[in-house]
Amino acid sequence: MSTEVTDGADVSRTLAEFIAGSQYKDIPEPVRHEARRSLLNFFATAFSGCRDPALDIALGSLSEFGAPGDATVIGRPERVDPLSAAFLNAAAANVYDYDDTHLRTVIHPAAPVVPALLALSERRAVTGQQMIHALALGIETECRIGNAISPEHYNRGWHITATCGVFGAAMAVGKALGLDDRRLVWALGTASAQASGSVEALGFMAKSVGVGGAARGGLLAALLAERGFDGPDRPLEGVRGFLNVTGEAPRLEEVTEGLGTRWEALRNIHKPYPCGIVLNAVIDGCLELRASGATPVDAIASITLHGNPLLRHRADRPGVTTGREAQVSAQHAVAVTLLQGRAGLEQFTDAAVNDPAALALRRRVKLVDDPSRAVPSVRLVVERKDGTNEEVFIEHARGTDQRPLTDDELEEKLRMLAVSKAPDCTEVDPLIEAIWGLEKSPDVSQLLPHARPVG
Repeated sequence: MSTEVTDGADVSRTLAEFIAGSQYKDIPEPVRHEARRSLLNFFATAFSGCRDPALDIALGSLSEFGAPGDATVIGRPERVDPLSAAFLNAAAANVYDYDDTHLRTVIHPAAPVVPALLALSERRAVTGQQMIHALALGIETECRIGNAISPEHYNRGWHITATCGVFGAAMAVGKALGLDDRRLVWALGTASAQASGSVEALGFMAKSVGVGGAARGGLLAALLAERGFDGPDRPLEGVRGFLNVTGEAPRLEEVTEGLGTRWEALRNIHKPYPCGIVLNAVIDGCLELRASGATPVDAIASITLHGNPLLRHRADRPGVTTGREAQVSAQHAVAVTLLQGRAGLEQFTDAAVNDPAALALRRRVKLVDDPSRAVPSVRLVVERKDGTNEEVFIEHARGTDQRPLTDDELEEKLRMLAVSKAPDCTEVDPLIEAIWGLEKSPDVSQLLPHARPVG
């Protein structure tokens, strides 16, 4: 099925009609496979953040004031109400910036969408095919909306995963509920009333409120629409709609052109490192530099990173003091990778950030904008103390669409993060098997017992 807007005006309605009319058979197998990969990566990243102090605090606050429930918090024994579960699981998946990334918009698509669908599945019957179908449409929604306002939306300070993610979650849940196009437009309206998130919060626990709120808000928007909770006719493209309020000159056709024929899930990638996507190429370059052995750390006078302007805008943070802030610090990524030869979770801790050797090396790193470079590329110029130079050029960062992680690497990422961050969750291999075979499952909620502590 293919639907396109004809006059540039009815964006919300066109999108809703496409989602309402979409059938499982309309989703190409490569898109289904990418949805399964995103689901696998989602569980990996949810395990990685499930016992972070931010989750402890959020869970304590929500449990005190929330309704009793039996919905799953991935990697933890506690049970909560479904709306809180959606919030917590989304926050966990995004805590370490280890989640999937739509390169054009820098949206992390799975974190807002998957938790909303999983929470729904513990209250309503959702089959594996419905889950994959809804997830693909949710990713399509949030990324297309993001396309219409990128890069200016992010550059103005909006945290795009949160602001656009709420629409993806609303449409995914709405599809799983079988809402018609009128109710889907209402859900878009209620989602737009909740769309929020600030880049200023990156590097702090506050970031998790935006992403968690997107999952919770999308689930709530669809459930309210199901019961007749109405909204504006043009929540996206209206004069005071989301696109015009949060964008500069929104390209409405980005939301609707090629619906059903061009799939944004095929432009989604998965990270090998737990930090902002703009740092992947930087880390690759530092690993290559270290492997060459031509420039020992103590011989470095300065390192200049020539990258896409987003690298500097997002990650020019030499003065970070915590591991959480370091996830978006180019200076720290360079220092810790060159010093330790790795860039895993342990390299983005408070201890790693405050290591005297890392502090000293960070002072030698500077960033220069090169608008001709794509986000996944960088040129490192190392000036040695003897006046000679060494250069490393990374055209395509590992994990991006030209060098994607394999299915086996995603499985290993899930195993590694579950074992290191939730060691009492021992049913990882059954979870992996269940995800790959999800479309044969009559009940998606059967994934979740594999994601809880055993015993």
